[in-house]
Amino acid sequence: MRIAVVNNFYPPRVGGSAHMAESLAKGYVARGHDVLVITAEYPGAPAEEEVDGVRIVRLPAARLPKTKLAVNFDITFATRPSLPRRLRTLLGGFQPDVIHQHGQFFDLTWATGMWARRNGVPVLLSVHTRLESPKPMYQAVFSTLDACLVAPILRRYKPMHVVMDSLMDDYIKRRYARGVSGTVDIPVGLDPEWTRGGDQRRMREKLGIGDAPMILSVGHVIPLRDRVTLVESMPQVLAELPDAKLVIVGGIYYDAFLRRAEELGVRDAIITTGAVPKADVPHYLAAADVECHSLQGIGFGTACLETLAAGVPQVAAIEEDHFGDIKIIDRVHMHLVPKDSPQPVADRLVEAIRNPEESRRMAAEGSSIVDQHFTMSAIIDKHIEVLTGLAGR
Repeated sequence: MRIAVVNNFYPPRVGGSAHMAESLAKGYVARGHDVLVITAEYPGAPAEEEVDGVRIVRLPAARLPKTKLAVNFDITFATRPSLPRRLRTLLGGFQPDVIHQHGQFFDLTWATGMWARRNGVPVLLSVHTRLESPKPMYQAVFSTLDACLVAPILRRYKPMHVVMDSLMDDYIKRRYARGVSGTVDIPVGLDPEWTRGGDQRRMREKLGIGDAPMILSVGHVIPLRDRVTLVESMPQVLAELPDAKLVIVGGIYYDAFLRRAEELGVRDAIITTGAVPKADVPHYLAAADVECHSLQGIGFGTACLETLAAGVPQVAAIEEDHFGDIKIIDRVHMHLVPKDSPQPVADRLVEAIRNPEESRRMAAEGSSIVDQHFTMSAIIDKHIEVLTGLAGR
């Protein structure tokens, strides 16, 4: 089978959808399929290369200025007069049996979707991000973009949608109903082994925190994961564990949590690292007593699952049926708390740190559920089954 993988984001750019697209592309090749990746150019990356059997073509792109609307995120668009011709050449020469797109609001998705419609090629679309914001003004803008731009384009070629969790299922049904040819339930996947075996002492020495309790928070800081609730829990945490440190690992695209930390007088207990190489993440995970970053009830993404895989106790605001039939049980696999609730977060953070034996037991259960249901191998198999069915049509 010839599979074209399309994502404006692809390594060496970091990010959840970029790494997911790369892992799937390499998995498809490992199972005997031909893969062409079409992505946007990235500084320092060649325009075309082959990595582990995957042919990667990076098309010329313009980088949008960082704005609050885009949560100061680094977004590139490849639209220019030459794009249709380049896609005709690339896809016409490759002759894909199916196209796997990542991200519903990027121009490469739209352009390859139009090519697929004209050429009768089926499309699978993985929606990694919901266009939503806790800020009313931004939410109005995102809803308008979805209704007036994204949904009409999807209606023109009607891809099959990957549903990763219950929140995404609801979002797709509300926003893109008439642009969906069908849905398939496939959770986000990962390779759990890479998260394990980190050097605890190495990272603690680098951070200069010695044996102090360490609360880790992994992932880019954006409005939907703003860390404000986490910061608001810190006065109570510090009242019981005065030397505790909150270490936030990821790019800061929204800094409201830092302003709130100054107001609460807890800024000195917070360490921010910015974006870090993927190879360093296992060391941060090994050094942590507990991890916490998803507290706004907006999902349970790759970084959360990687924390579980690494065997790190975790506190998050999700429902037990977030993944449908795959149940995440409170105090069995991890600590579940109400969304946007600082006091329960503080209680569970202190509990996780003060009860290391119970935390280790819970972390082992969390790690086990990842091995059972969320390994990249299992996710690749599910994707190939769906892509094969689409190509067979």
